[in-house]
Formats: sequence, structure tokens, C-alpha cells
Amino acid sequence: MEAFIVAAECGNFSEAARRLDISAVMVGKHIRQLEKALGMRLIERNTRRQHLTTAGQTFYHSSREALSQLRWAESQVESLRRFPSGTLRISAPENLGSSVLAPILARYQQAWPAVRIELVLDDRFVDLIDEGFDFALRIGALADDLALVALALGEYQMVVCASPDYLAHAGIPASPQDLNAHRCLGNMHWNKRNAWLLGDTFWPLQTTFSCNDGQSLRQAALAGAGLLLQPRVLVADDLACGRLLPLLSDWLPQARPVHLLFHPGQQTSATHSSVVEWLRREIPLVLAR
Repeated sequence: MEAFIVAAECGNFSEAARRLDISAVMVGKHIRQLEKALGMRLIERNTRRQHLTTAGQTFYHSSREALSQLRWAESQVESLRRFPSGTLRISAPENLGSSVLAPILARYQQAWPAVRIELVLDDRFVDLIDEGFDFALRIGALADDLALVALALGEYQMVVCASPDYLAHAGIPASPQDLNAHRCLGNMHWNKRNAWLLGDTFWPLQTTFSCNDGQSLRQAALAGAGLLLQPRVLVADDLACGRLLPLLSDWLPQARPVHLLFHPGQQTSATHSSVVEWLRREIPLVLAR
């Protein structure tokens, strides 16, 4: 089709061949193949001149527009391959997504402002294809038959902590057996057994304050409401400056792996490869605090 358009614009096969960097014979061959496919003659040509037939004029105007649209589409795909742009849909667990991933993605977007991000926080295991996600951040062991790329990003460590004011009047627990003597804060979302897994044992609690949101529980702990079992990354700043104090460090549950999941082959896009490298660099730094 391109050979026909150029030949129509140049007025002869020789000039068209020069512009296309092929031989005049090859220009003629391409046009004859196109005419055969269409079942109509497009160019009348003799030894002195050539002109478009009626069908050729109609096809020229339509095909020129189609070729322009094709070139534009190709440029858009090439832009995606070379420069991060477009929309990314990412699924993540609520606590990890809000406290860790959201600020990291905000910094990524400052570096690549042409990328639009849709972050969906949900603790269930989403289907990337059926639900239209590019990436999923997940905590814990993965299925052996998972047909996705799983990039390990670090470990999700829990910590037992409380405010200095609470410990000053309630005392410091020396072992999990002491939990019943303390006011404890419970996460209704994942701690439905009213017990904490410390070591390899579930220890019953005196839960006096329950909530389904990790940040709300953190605020309650800072206010002196009791002991809190919380992902360490959610309280890292509080631990670092002494607003909360770590407890029962010898009985903490085993850390769980954190993975970034995505489909094979996505790395060919500049957008996907750039966000993978960004998260590979940034998330381990936050989880290690």
C-alpha cells in the first residue's frame, strides 16, 4: 500500500523507488500485488506517463489516511517502548499499600509524570488478567503453580509494641504468658481468633480495643491504649524515636515474604520495566527499617 501511495504522489515508479529506497521493478511488483488483491487496476501506465484510475483515486485518498493513522499508532507503541506513559493498575494489601506502596508510587510519578496510577487496596488475591491489573503486591507464601513472575522484595516483619506511658503503669510483659494481664489492641480484619501468633503458638488475649485499620490501631497504641501486634513497617518511625517501644522480641512470628507479581513479557514496555526497577529498589529499603 505504501508503494502505491508514493508512486501516486511521485507520478512515476523511478522517483517512488528512490524515495522508498527500493528498485522500480519492486515498486511495480508491489502495486501489481495490491491490484490483484483488490481485483481492480489502480494505475494506468505507458512508456510516457501514468495516471490513477477512478478506483485508484478512491483508494489513494482512503489508503493515505489509513497509512497516516497506522504511522501514528506505531509511534504511540514506540513511545510506550521507550518512555514511561499510560495507566498502571496495581493491587496491594491495605496496610502495605497505604503505608509503603502509595508514597513510593507518588515519588515514581514525580519522576515519570506521564504515567497515571490506579492503586487498588484489597487483601484478597486478585486475578491480574480478569481484573485488568498490571501488578500485584502480595505478602506470604505463593502457590507453586503460579503462572506469574514473582519478584522478591523483602520480608514483612511483625512487632509487639506499646507506648512508654502504658508500660510505665501496666508493666513490661516478659513472655507471652503475661498477655492476659495486659490490655491488648486487636485487628478485626486478620485477627479473628482473639489471639496472637507468637513463636509457633497462638496466645489468647484480653482485647480491649479492636479495629479493622492498622493506622487507627497505631494511633490507639500511641495514646496508651495497650499492647499492639503490628507490621513493623507501620510503626518504624515510632520505634525509631521512642514513641513506641518493642516488646517480646524473642517470640515474634516468622517474617513473611513480600513479592511483586506480574505477567511474563511485560518488561518490554518502558512503563512496566521502569516501575519494576523503581519498586525493586525502593520497597526493600522501607521493609528493612
